Amino acid sequence: MYENFFKNKTVVITGGSHGIGRRICERFAAAGATIYSIDIAPPAEPLEGCVTFVGDIGEESALREFADLVLRERTQVSVIINNAPPIMRGLDSCTWDEFNYALRVGVAAPFMLVKLLSGHLAPGASIVNISSTRDSMSQPNTESYAAAKGGIHALTHALAVTLAGRARVNSISPGWINCSGAGYTGADLTQHPVKRIGTPDDIASLALYLCSDDAGFITGENIVVDGGMTKLMIYHSDNGWRYEG
Repeated sequence: MYENFFKNKTVVITGGSHGIGRRICERFAAAGATIYSIDIAPPAEPLEGCVTFVGDIGEESALREFADLVLRERTQVSVIINNAPPIMRGLDSCTWDEFNYALRVGVAAPFMLVKLLSGHLAPGASIVNISSTRDSMSQPNTESYAAAKGGIHALTHALAVTLAGRARVNSISPGWINCSGAGYTGADLTQHPVKRIGTPDDIASLALYLCSDDAGFITGENIVVDGGMTKLMIYHSDNGWRYEG
């Protein structure tokens, strides 16, 4: 649908080596973009049109080196996608340093990357932050992740206001996304009104849309992509689920 739409445009992404981030890179590459990705680990397979910088975005020095690399080679940035996930630790085991590291990866790094590149945004630039439905719902002992995702949700509308007229800024809150390719059946599917679990393509498709001219009147928004999972009320024996507490 967006073939060649991003030709000669620069896309910067965090966490682009695996899962959702990798699929976003693949889809933007197919649409003609030149991609710069930073990840704590290299991808299993190289992707044509994608430059991967191996580094930890929880460290400011790595972010600065990455931004310097991008700006040495490209004069303008059209798309920034903050996708790298924070660690998930909880009240039972999370240390002070681990909690702060989660916030650095999940909130401070997206802020700093935008700050470092903000003077080089192309006309019509777009920023997409990957949040999570965990920004508004939780499992036990996931506080570090939930706090970081709630933070990036709020960061989105703040950046949208600050960058008004220079870039549109939106976020996506994925639900259950199957990044492993594992097979699921039964209640795992039926708890979703669409009767399936999400795929990385579901998130990549929305990212492409939000960064295209088709979404030119959308900014400051968070869009939930969860197959309706957060809208379905489940009681004992509903939708294949049984309470076994």
